[in-house]
Amino acid sequence: MGRQNPDAPKRTFRLALFDNESSEPLRSVQFDKVQLAYGIATAVLALLIVAYCLFSFTPLRNTIPGYPDAHSRREAVANAIKVDSLENAMLRWGLYADHLSRVLTGEQKADYDSLVRIGTTRYLSDKSAAELARRDSVLRETVQKEDQFGVSSRHERDLPAEGMHFFTPLKGVVAAAYDRVLHPGIDISAPTGSVVSAVLDGTVVFSGWDAQEGYVIILHHRGDLLSIYTNNQKVLRSPGETVKAGTPVALVGGTSGKEDANHLHFELWLDGQSIDPTRYISF
Repeated sequence: MGRQNPDAPKRTFRLALFDNESSEPLRSVQFDKVQLAYGIATAVLALLIVAYCLFSFTPLRNTIPGYPDAHSRREAVANAIKVDSLENAMLRWGLYADHLSRVLTGEQKADYDSLVRIGTTRYLSDKSAAELARRDSVLRETVQKEDQFGVSSRHERDLPAEGMHFFTPLKGVVAAAYDRVLHPGIDISAPTGSVVSAVLDGTVVFSGWDAQEGYVIILHHRGDLLSIYTNNQKVLRSPGETVKAGTPVALVGGTSGKEDANHLHFELWLDGQSIDPTRYISF
């Protein structure tokens, strides 16, 4: 059985391009098996890197099934806030119903402070119980003194617009976007007679007819914030009334004489400057 000759020349390959008409060689590449393997591996790696960059740093990543876009993330955050608010509202109504049933049946009132303490997580502290009780008594005394002289009521903390939880005035489609100069508000399309609600707790400072804007109602909220609702068929509140968030204040009607009559024109003003309502409210 013969053995291979170790001095045999290395086997190589040549890839050549020829002119179809003149048969002249245009380009020629010579390589062996190892170089061919390296070339294929390099090409595959380059294709993988390019594909990764395309799907990681370009909008193509939104085509991946199940990948959340910016709109989905905003909706998830908004839904989480709504769920938390609904849970708190259900808890308050449950406690209210239990208290009312006890009063009507003549039973002993429940100690709701104990229910809250049981339902909350135990406070972990390295301080002794006596020290915590002393600090609690000092805090209670300070709060009572402030309430006695009206300090807490006069200096109510005002939140910025980003920290307020706005109620949607009207569910509909935003037909005209906000523009600080040309259109300092938004138009929300809705059928005539749709109920318009207050976005926050506040006081009615104006309620009446305007020749250009139809029936108008303006609410003043804490933090020098104003909400303006125009192009209404009817206003439901009078000046000086106090309203809660979500309370009906007007009915959409189309009394401004504009072409698109079936809409609510809504504005928000903070410290004398108009702001974009869509930044804080989901319509």
